[in-house]
Amino acid sequence: MAKKEIAQDTNKENFNASEFVNETKEELAKVVWPSRQQLLSESAAVILMVILVATVVYLVDNFFVWGAGKVF
Repeated sequence: MAKKEIAQDTNKENFNASEFVNETKEELAKVVWPSRQQLLSESAAVILMVILVATVVYLVDNFFVWGAGKVF
């Protein structure tokens, strides 16, 4: 937005609910939604990475607990 438009937007005092809903619908129409297959594959990748990182943190933690037990 240009500076002039920003200044005009900040001067608006009245909230128009119907205008807000229409603008929201326009913006949501611009969104590129993922396909079902893409959604499932990326969700599976995220879940697998979380499990992998949690397992690594668990193993490192157990290693340090074992090492602390040997030292102390």
